[in-house]
Amino acid sequence: MNHTNTQEEANRKAKPVAPKVKELIERTKSVILATTDAEGNPNSSYAPFVQVDHTLYILVSFMAKHTKNLADGRKASVMFIEDESATKQIYARERLTIEAAPSQIERDTETWNTVVTRLKETHGKVVDVISEMGDFILIALQPVKGSYVNGFGSAYFVDQNLEILEHRNDVNHQTR
Repeated sequence: MNHTNTQEEANRKAKPVAPKVKELIERTKSVILATTDAEGNPNSSYAPFVQVDHTLYILVSFMAKHTKNLADGRKASVMFIEDESATKQIYARERLTIEAAPSQIERDTETWNTVVTRLKETHGKVVDVISEMGDFILIALQPVKGSYVNGFGSAYFVDQNLEILEHRNDVNHQTR
């Protein structure tokens, strides 16, 4: 049996695992962020978050590069990923990656107060301290579209509501 037939057989045997996007988000306390600056230089970081409806919110300091990038309205990529210690296969870690449109939430608005309260409930009293610091701002990350993977042969397109659109079964792995 040649390598191509072996790969085709493996692709047929790979069965999609039921998507659990909501559960992955619920068991994650922080997101990995990817942003770019005005010159297109990439920056990766992370931030604790909360989700309200389908929007993600982060409270971040201007001392971090990603904050300026987000405040300037540049698109961001946000990733939720299964903990390495919990995965059975490092190449197939469960993950959700979304493109997000950032916007700054003004202080002392209804949204600010609601989200800061949720952040405190989720991440503790430290939120009382940092939310009062002048260099911290609240950013809404509105999902645009994304991708969810939870195993070999189990990848899905995700919409702006973080709902599964379709299984990505029409794209097969290529062999050399």
